[in-house]
Amino acid sequence: MPKVAYSEEERQQIRDDLICTALELMVEQGIQHTTVEQIYKKVGISRTFFYSFFSTKEDLVIEALYCQQPKIIAYVNQLISDPNLTWHDAVRKFIYSCCNGAKSGFAVMSLDEQRMLFQRLSEESYDIFRKKQSALFGKILECFGIQPSQERVNLFINLCLTIILIYRSVPERLPFFVAEAAEETTKFQIDAVINHLEKLKVSMP
Repeated sequence: MPKVAYSEEERQQIRDDLICTALELMVEQGIQHTTVEQIYKKVGISRTFFYSFFSTKEDLVIEALYCQQPKIIAYVNQLISDPNLTWHDAVRKFIYSCCNGAKSGFAVMSLDEQRMLFQRLSEESYDIFRKKQSALFGKILECFGIQPSQERVNLFINLCLTIILIYRSVPERLPFFVAEAAEETTKFQIDAVINHLEKLKVSMP
């Protein structure tokens, strides 16, 4: 017979397992192709029980994205601390890793996934997401040795997301872009961001 009562510790463990499982599947196959059924079956619970933890798939997706933030910061610190990498190399490798998403072990949203998630988030959840997104990119700038003012963080977010979205959208989602120049475009954009960040780093007191 299925268990009908769980302790708070057991429920917390199940919730953590759902988040970790969702993140693993999102990295492997993307957010759109990761289903609630895949997640709860892999954890070993029922659909009904799943919805006692998360009211929607999008709520779980958000929690999974939050869950990987410490991993992202640890990765940035690892790159910056690597004696075999220059500062420029570390920043470049980080941005390329975000572009590659699954190949680097990160869940990175495509253009379609961002739109889907935005449309289904409550206003409160969206505000929380933006605050946590801002905090994450602020910490990344700090790792790069840059004082993270809000203006700098906002620009850094937009620059990074622009590179990632174009990289992941050509040519399927952006058919009028020249596919043959996609790699060179990404390199140019990343170099421009690095040059901008280097000026901020040099200007620090």
